[in-house]
Amino acid sequence: MKLPIILASTVVLLTACGGGSSSDSNTTPAKKVSISEVTSDQLVYRKLSTITVKGQNLDLGINFSHPGCLKITELTGSTATQKTFSCKIVGVGTVPVVVTDGSGNSIYASNVTIPLAVQPQVTMVTNMGTVVMELNPAKAPITVDNFLNYAESGFYVNKIFHRVISNFMIQGGGFTADLAQPATQAAIKLEVGTGLSNTRGTIAMARTNVLDSATSQFFINVVDNVSLDTSGGGYAVFGKVISGLDVVDKIKDVAVSTRGGMENVPNTAVVINSMLQTQ
Repeated sequence: MKLPIILASTVVLLTACGGGSSSDSNTTPAKKVSISEVTSDQLVYRKLSTITVKGQNLDLGINFSHPGCLKITELTGSTATQKTFSCKIVGVGTVPVVVTDGSGNSIYASNVTIPLAVQPQVTMVTNMGTVVMELNPAKAPITVDNFLNYAESGFYVNKIFHRVISNFMIQGGGFTADLAQPATQAAIKLEVGTGLSNTRGTIAMARTNVLDSATSQFFINVVDNVSLDTSGGGYAVFGKVISGLDVVDKIKDVAVSTRGGMENVPNTAVVINSMLQTQ
């Protein structure tokens, strides 16, 4: 059974419009883009979906807007009556799909529901204990996918909590014990204003002063830091600790000092031994 389309999380121009105009009243009317069918082969969280768009004059240009899909790519073999794309599904729940022509006129609109079998959970084992975090892809789809990509690749193994402030937060995921900083994946879009807040026990992404700059580093709020929801553009919350908050509290109380040009570095390394999705 063919399923409704899941497309790009931002509006993406897939084919540029072109063509000239004429003042001759007897010329053939301008061609218009129309869509007769939009289907997807599957709606599976964090899997690739193949999308087929059928219609007329699709070569004149179409734009997609959808928060449920990441990295849409047009596949080879497109024609004026059919285009095929692939994208990674990262959103869940009911999300709107809108397709417009090259002039911005709406030519297709629908809602689709992306199921989520279980809420993703990640278990982080440190040399001070185990912490289980439940992630929220419905509210922070890009951030959750990014975090799971790092966890699945093994990136977080032997990284440390390099910044610990007892009345604020504990930050890790970017440095080794000797304060080396390995290469990371590309930075992601900042997801704020989603209804998630930097309260005690939540996990959020660290970033630079540039809004869309988060990569691997994350922090766990040890107190309510709701000012971070908007301060400097906000900091994206994407989950919460559901087990092991006592371990977080032990980490926040370790002795720290300035080392390697960084402040609040634990004197004894707090090491992430493993980071695995366990649900």
